[in-house]
Amino acid sequence: MRIRPRTAEEALATYQALRALHPDAHCELDHATPFQLLCATVMSAQTTDVAVNRATPALFAKFPDAATLALADPETDVEPLISMIGMFRQKAKNIVRLAKILIEKHGGEVPKTLAALVELPGVGRKTANVVLGVCFGTPEGVVVDTHVQRISQRLGFTTQDDPSTIEQDLSKLFPREHWDLLSHTLIFHGRRVCDAQRPKCETCTVSAHCPAAGAEASAIGRKPPSSRTKHATTARDVGKTDAKKTSRPASKVAKKNAFVATSAPSPASRRDAFSDPESRRAETTARKPAPLATKPPKRSP
Repeated sequence: MRIRPRTAEEALATYQALRALHPDAHCELDHATPFQLLCATVMSAQTTDVAVNRATPALFAKFPDAATLALADPETDVEPLISMIGMFRQKAKNIVRLAKILIEKHGGEVPKTLAALVELPGVGRKTANVVLGVCFGTPEGVVVDTHVQRISQRLGFTTQDDPSTIEQDLSKLFPREHWDLLSHTLIFHGRRVCDAQRPKCETCTVSAHCPAAGAEASAIGRKPPSSRTKHATTARDVGKTDAKKTSRPASKVAKKNAFVATSAPSPASRRDAFSDPESRRAETTARKPAPLATKPPKRSP
């Protein structure tokens, strides 16, 4: 399904409809300071916000700022507190190292520029823009995660698949003052309404603005299956086919072959049965044809 790209006016009207549907859209990572949001965002890589929010209360209670976290040992002090999230060992090292850099180079404060933020361990462009937008209101781009990518494609904001290219399209389509809330609103919509596999198009109040609304919406914006997924799917299909073949009724020929195979003695059993000389002679005799009947000789007169 090919979607026509939206104009700036159409995109803004769609965004306004989304804001009306999700007026409470916000960053869902719990935090009290820019430093805590920075750590939480680093920890959220390939991990849900819900899982991160379960780990951060104990972490921030013990290490509320860069000064305290910089003195921590990643393995013994931090890992036990965040072990419920993915890649927790590497993330523990990253947040301790970034805390030390903040103390050494930035006076313990979170820098307010993209260039300085991306120099910190575990911080990329997306993480940096989350912190800049939420804490300082100065994002230098639109945060593009899987939800933003999918919804942007379905709504016709972009036709691209690469997150950096999608960010450029969104930054051109929307004014800078909308960049921060735009990403949070799209994320809210992706989590609550426009699911990857089962979008709720029939109840979505934004469907009138969505060129993908309908039966084909689920095919747009989804990642292609990995080679492992394809292999698993193929294996399941083969298993189903074999099961169907097994459940089919046997044909007459198959039944006959099965009867012959089960009733005829095997060569091994025949060898066992006639292994002694007497049995072999009896078998040979049984196999000889019966002698032909002969006429009695004529008597001479």
